Amino acid sequence: MDTSEHSLDGLFKQLGLPSEKADIERFLREHRLAEGQQLAKAPFWNKAQAQFLSEALAEDSDWAEMADELAVLLSP
Repeated sequence: MDTSEHSLDGLFKQLGLPSEKADIERFLREHRLAEGQQLAKAPFWNKAQAQFLSEALAEDSDWAEMADELAVLLSP
């Protein structure tokens, strides 16, 4: 059972990324999705991160809402 915090910083933790507010803000400044690009297909994810995001969205998991929010934040 997943008892992780389902927030943006929780998602960053799940992805194995630094999850402090400043770290998240830096990530959002440094990364962008191309027009029409799916979140999980962005080139800046490693294989495990891309798979996690893809499955979260495809299966409408507990993390899907946060993944959608991240996609919006990374959109041009």
